[in-house]
Amino acid sequence: MTELDEIGAWLRDRLPELSAENGVPGVAVAISAGGETVEAAAGVLSTATGVEATVDSVFQIGSVTKVLTATLVMQLVGEGQVDLDAQVRTYLPGFREATVRQLLCHTSGFEGDVFTDTGKGDDCLEKYVDLLADVPQVFEPGEMFSYNNAGYCVLGRIVEVVRGKPFDACMRDHLFTPLGMTQAANDPYEAIIHRAAVGHLGRTPSRLWAMARSNAPAGSMLAMTPRDLLAFARMHLADGTFKNMRQPQVVLPDIGWGTAWGLGWALYDLPGGLVFGHDGNTIGQSAVLRVDPGRDLAVAIFTNGGNRKPLMKEIIDRVLESPEEPVPDPAARLNARRCAGTYLSSTNETTVSEDGQGRLWLDYVPLGITAELGDEPYQTELVAWRGDALLPVEPGHGPVAFLGDDGTGRARYLHTGRVDVRSAGRIPA
Repeated sequence: MTELDEIGAWLRDRLPELSAENGVPGVAVAISAGGETVEAAAGVLSTATGVEATVDSVFQIGSVTKVLTATLVMQLVGEGQVDLDAQVRTYLPGFREATVRQLLCHTSGFEGDVFTDTGKGDDCLEKYVDLLADVPQVFEPGEMFSYNNAGYCVLGRIVEVVRGKPFDACMRDHLFTPLGMTQAANDPYEAIIHRAAVGHLGRTPSRLWAMARSNAPAGSMLAMTPRDLLAFARMHLADGTFKNMRQPQVVLPDIGWGTAWGLGWALYDLPGGLVFGHDGNTIGQSAVLRVDPGRDLAVAIFTNGGNRKPLMKEIIDRVLESPEEPVPDPAARLNARRCAGTYLSSTNETTVSEDGQGRLWLDYVPLGITAELGDEPYQTELVAWRGDALLPVEPGHGPVAFLGDDGTGRARYLHTGRVDVRSAGRIPA
């Protein structure tokens, strides 16, 4: 029995237990090594219907879509039709200052959580990109990393302008079909012909499946089986054309998202070598893709609700080397004055304050679309970890970093993967 066979046997035995232990309604997993693949599924696609989850079920992949969008762009780069360091306005006249490379590695600096629905027509991306003229510039292009959904919609628009056809047609013609991703679906109209998972909020099926078509290049619609996603991952393992997508473009702060970001990929510099991948979330559905090129191994995990993180972590830890979990440093000291303040974006307001015992607290309030999609307020204590990076005590929340200087010794930015800016005049006592 090979190592992959042993992993497959463990997965088939353990997956139903993991699903039940973590309240995950349905889960599907595929793992490949060399030319071999093992698959398993457990649970149901919807608690309302009781339809069984199988390895042929399609789940939404959320922001994992971004790596597929990046690959479509890199195909054009390879064909000499797009220059990574050209201004976006070379392809989209009138667009703000930013290069194609900066969009790919999330360093363009403009507000990125823009989810405006511009309709279901083939002109939806064109209309969406036009709206970005009024979006605030948070920092200078190239200054730092800040996860940017809108930037990937712009990349999708570049793809359809250069190819001369809608983005979903580009996705099918240049990735799905040549890679044999036979159950990959661009939208709910395609997904419905397959055995499709429904997202759950708790144990309740969501009444909303797809989000806006104008956000498709960033991850609002794509669905497939884990096997389909591994076909895409194996292309990146086999084809050296795309190897430069794994090269670090920007170093990340200590926020638990990896070591650096490449051209689409999150990069994890681990003692055993590089691992790259991406995560994705939609309404009640989640996906994880991890690839270890040194072992020629890839794993895709899809879920449709529940406490997905412990389930995904146990599977990834079983097959791949994983980053160490952050642990508070008792010797480190908090700089409360530097951190305290209110930080704003279009999607949240976060207040950091010091109490009478010198403890630091973070209060998060969702705004706009994040509140509409069910994101909830929370409060957590922050404890010292690494320099300007602090750890929330409340489970389920990753490290936060306080960056820059507002001119008075206080942090200008709160970094949680996205950059929020200190709001002048709103510093708590």
